[in-house]
Amino acid sequence: MDGRQRGISIGDLSMRTGVNIETIRYYEKIGLLPAPGRTGGRHRAYEPAHVARLTFVRRSRELGFSLDEVRSLLRLVDGGHSSCSDVQAVTLEHLEDVRRKIADLQRLERTLSEVASRCQGGSVPDCPIVEALYASPERAALLESQPGKAP
Repeated sequence: MDGRQRGISIGDLSMRTGVNIETIRYYEKIGLLPAPGRTGGRHRAYEPAHVARLTFVRRSRELGFSLDEVRSLLRLVDGGHSSCSDVQAVTLEHLEDVRRKIADLQRLERTLSEVASRCQGGSVPDCPIVEALYASPERAALLESQPGKAP
């Protein structure tokens, strides 16, 4: 891009995509977003392709893809040799990770609910929540299996 072309400023790119300016710079630094051209005054001058790519990255991140997964997806897209099944494979792997996290969160919810239900709102020395926080993982697992016992 020559100095006469204005391009899209980093502020405008941020507004168009909903991505923070510092995040845009970070994505450039780690190679997710190619470095833009510069104006005669050395300001970044982005192109419509940057808007599209940054939107892709932002949306991927909103769906929980890690930066490495986004990088893999972009490699597939950038290479031009990818198929929908290649993208599907990355997505299915991510979906399994999401399902594992959901299962972990459901276990966490059950544990917290059980511990909170044991609390009568009494004094701190007799608080089953405090006792649960002090318990070793082994002791907590043992006590969780015994109804009515605080871990």
